[in-house]
Amino acid sequence: MASWVPALLRWFANDPRPMPWRDRPEPYWVWVSEIMLQQTQVATVIPYFDRFIRRFPTLRALAGASEQEVLKAWQGLGYYTRARNLRQAARRLAAEAGGRIPAAAAELRRLPGIGDYTAAAIASIAFGEPVAAIDGNVLRVASRLWRLNDPIPGARLKAEVRARLTPLIPPDKASAFNQALMELGARICKPRHPLCTACPVRRFCEARRAGETERYPVVPAAKRPPRIRAAVAVIWKGPRVLMAQRRTNQLLGGLWEFPGGKPKAGESLERAAAREVREETGLRIRVLAPYGVVRHAYSHFSVVLTAFRCRLLAGSPRPKASQRVNWVTPAGAHRLPLPGATLKILDLIAADRARGSGGPRRRLAGLAISDKNRTGSGPRGAGTGDRP
Repeated sequence: MASWVPALLRWFANDPRPMPWRDRPEPYWVWVSEIMLQQTQVATVIPYFDRFIRRFPTLRALAGASEQEVLKAWQGLGYYTRARNLRQAARRLAAEAGGRIPAAAAELRRLPGIGDYTAAAIASIAFGEPVAAIDGNVLRVASRLWRLNDPIPGARLKAEVRARLTPLIPPDKASAFNQALMELGARICKPRHPLCTACPVRRFCEARRAGETERYPVVPAAKRPPRIRAAVAVIWKGPRVLMAQRRTNQLLGGLWEFPGGKPKAGESLERAAAREVREETGLRIRVLAPYGVVRHAYSHFSVVLTAFRCRLLAGSPRPKASQRVNWVTPAGAHRLPLPGATLKILDLIAADRARGSGGPRRRLAGLAISDKNRTGSGPRGAGTGDRP
């Protein structure tokens, strides 16, 4: 055993962060938590985890739920493919394995939504299998500990870290070993300005001895994520508005939103809203005034959405194949699983109605659908978004 391992385990045993799944490491809880923790920090996950477990307390309860129920319970956590994969895996295990979660990482990897890290984390934490669970925290710790020059999070670096860590895992303490390394990266060996004086393995850290902790891990230059402009149509029919469900194979698949899309070259946002609605649903609409602008950031891009109040002129919704649409009240929309940007648009609508506009009954002159209208990103004073 490397000399730094006992020090790491003592530190973790004396001061672990409290987490619901850590306090009760039963396989189902560990599995749900690890899926939620993909791309998401612990502090964000804990309240979602608590609500999700209350709603679906067992694997069979999750397997018996509809996709819409699961997406609604997941709403706000982002990366919704995780939720769909979690439900699909639960249904498979309930049907084929009697509801038993596999104990081996090799078996877990066969389930939807489970890759190398998640399989190793579940297998080691819930079942004690001595496999290395290598996430971003562990890669950062290892890069500094051994001054590894391969860039993070590349395949070569992961392979080297796995090869170095696997022989060090105490056979009877695989859970504590993996959790301790992840905890060390999250709390002490931070991306910038690591807290080296508080690190239990600082005497063994090669980067610290060389005075190069800020140089490791090696991180490729980040590209600036693209920003996408789009127009959103809030189409009124009496007290209800039209919402469309995104197809499963799309980003945010299964969630509901207002119809709309990106403008073509030289096309105004108003014209884009009318065209997108016509192409997606067959409806003819009149675009009125904007409710406002919302901004929302995703992992690899951000969107700037201008939401327009629209009036239905003619037609019945004829959505594209595999897509669904529905007329709902703004209050009823909150019962559907919704993306964060759609929630922000509903807030704009609620604020507009609170000011006494009366929604669709407000007297507004329709904006002409022509290329002479403005093509900017909408009115000033737009709010800022947050990451999914």
